[in-house]
Amino acid sequence: MTRQCLALDLKDDPVLIAEYERLHQHIWPQISAHLRQHGVLDMQIWRLGTRLFMVMDTAPGFSAEGFERASASEPKVQEWEALMWRFQQPTPWTLPHEKWAPMSPIFSL
Repeated sequence: MTRQCLALDLKDDPVLIAEYERLHQHIWPQISAHLRQHGVLDMQIWRLGTRLFMVMDTAPGFSAEGFERASASEPKVQEWEALMWRFQQPTPWTLPHEKWAPMSPIFSL
């Protein structure tokens, strides 16, 4: 298993943030099925203000590039991503081709 940690920001609008959280209480079943089918074992999203922090545990052999390709070819995943982008925005450190920016580990106990 590999753990990946990623960051993304929400738009600073309490109404949008509340709706984003509501949608994540029961994500579409096609989205959770897609994640599991492509090697995501567990995923959590945490929030502080407008900053989101995703912890994603993946199966051995998981490929972020392969996952992105598979996601691009799934209409329901693309529909979900378009909906989520209404609420999201890149962090100041996100590269132009990224959405969720990978974080670097700096400490482990």
